[in-house]
Amino acid sequence: MFRICALFVFLLFPNLAAAEFSGRVKVIDGDTFDVGDVRVRLHGIDAPEKDQHCTTQQGQSWACGEWVNTQVRQRVQGQVATCFEVTKDKYNRIVASCEVAGEDIGQALVADGLAFAYRKYSLRYVLDEKGAAINDRGLHANRVQSPSEFRKNRVKGRVAPDRDCVIKGNISANGTRIFHSPGQAFYERTGINTRAGERWFYSEREALDAGWRAARR
Repeated sequence: MFRICALFVFLLFPNLAAAEFSGRVKVIDGDTFDVGDVRVRLHGIDAPEKDQHCTTQQGQSWACGEWVNTQVRQRVQGQVATCFEVTKDKYNRIVASCEVAGEDIGQALVADGLAFAYRKYSLRYVLDEKGAAINDRGLHANRVQSPSEFRKNRVKGRVAPDRDCVIKGNISANGTRIFHSPGQAFYERTGINTRAGERWFYSEREALDAGWRAARR
């Protein structure tokens, strides 16, 4: 009977059994902090990558990853956080839920549109994300790719290694050299394989001069 009751308490209050630690916060990015001398990945949230860009409703690209980092630093940098370890990730970082002044940091960031609920690992903040989306808070007022999809596309050559060099010089199956500009129909899905002779350009003029033609749409 005692074992059953103990399990019931653990399921209701998992943090009671979690390793607790605290320290001053140094923000690494929107979902990763140093808490004292411990590197922490916040549990249940996913924030844009540092080099990630988003698009406004008017079609303007902007550095949303850096913006999120700045917002998070203004909120918690230097403050004391209390964290409860949940697990460790593949990089051996501690994954934890953290509080500052009694406020769940992960929940606050998702509720204000500075991060997304990381459904792959937790459903804890899904309702907070829905509230932010309905009210166009933070990132939700823009067109933004999920951070996990952004990371996949970067690996596939779909994300520019330099934010000022974003024109995609693609070589089609028949050898035609075509460049795609941000906003065109096939821009997002086009990957660049530099080993096959494809390349990135700083401008459409540069692409034209190099012998690429513009995509028709």
